[in-house]
Amino acid sequence: MRIAGDRQQEPAATGAAAKATEPGTAARRPARRRQMWIVLGAVAVLLIGVTAYAAYALTRQDNATAGIPQNISTSVANLMQISPIPGVRAPGFTLTDQHGHTMSLASLRGKVVVLEFMDPHCTDICPIVSQEFVDAYHKLGARAAKVVFAAINVNQYHARVADMAAFSNEQRLNTIPSWHFFTGPVPALHTAWRDYNVAVEAPNPNADIIHTSAVYFIDAQGRERFLASPMVDHTANGTAYLPLAQVSDWAGGIARLAGDLAR
Repeated sequence: MRIAGDRQQEPAATGAAAKATEPGTAARRPARRRQMWIVLGAVAVLLIGVTAYAAYALTRQDNATAGIPQNISTSVANLMQISPIPGVRAPGFTLTDQHGHTMSLASLRGKVVVLEFMDPHCTDICPIVSQEFVDAYHKLGARAAKVVFAAINVNQYHARVADMAAFSNEQRLNTIPSWHFFTGPVPALHTAWRDYNVAVEAPNPNADIIHTSAVYFIDAQGRERFLASPMVDHTANGTAYLPLAQVSDWAGGIARLAGDLAR
């Protein structure tokens, strides 16, 4: 098939062949061919459009069936392992944040709360989740004012307010105006871990803290609505990382879930 603009020079026709090139015979064939390719092209575009719409519709249907907002794609929902929670009341707690302010979960009523559990001495998954929180805050735009980002300390050996403040500054979490890194007496921390089904393994002050990494999305009425499970990969030498595209997907997913609850 010739491409427009790439014409070839052909020898002049003679005799019977010349009659075949008279207007009304072969001269119409290129036009017919062009029409055929135009039709085929239109059909291809239509099929692509139908396929794309079908995939989009299936994504919306899958998410709607699972109770996940339609602005979350199935791939992101699977990445985050999002599980809807049918309006269970979030367990209350009263703890102290990185600024030394003692607050209760009830005092945050009226705002959407994105709640994680973090170790202030963590060099593994917690810094990655912190980046996702910072990025999610910026992605929220005008709805950011209706969302609180918070974490509860899982390191009983480093439970001072100063530890929460140092981690918050190091990970730029304090750039989120509504950020609170909560700590408190060890018994109060243990109660919070138990209430939110967070397992913590901390055999001694020098051991790595192994803990459940979970993000709870709590609505403005204080009800748990969604649960997500942060993830991380490791290099051959054990360094934690997550591809930038997945960090971005996580941040976008957090922002969409929180923003949807903040409507």
